[in-house]
Amino acid sequence: MAIGLLTLELYLPLVYSLKEKRGILKPMIARLRRDFNVSVCEAEAQDVHTRAVVQVVCVSQNSALAHRQLQLAANRVEGWRMDAELIDYYIEMIA
Repeated sequence: MAIGLLTLELYLPLVYSLKEKRGILKPMIARLRRDFNVSVCEAEAQDVHTRAVVQVVCVSQNSALAHRQLQLAANRVEGWRMDAELIDYYIEMIA
């Protein structure tokens, strides 16, 4: 069994309130959960309007499958939203 952690750093240039930020992140998190069957949370910068750090965790049979699924999730997030710019992402294999 392998556990993979994907950390997404997002820049939200047109957000001026936490309510607007939530309006962008909530559908993104729901779509990640639905499409990839993963656990997702907003990890850092929760009180900063223009920045978000979202973490995605997946459990798989082996590390190659987990890494591939997380890479696909990062690529999809990059293409989904025009109002959330993916600055960087990191994939870590925990177990």
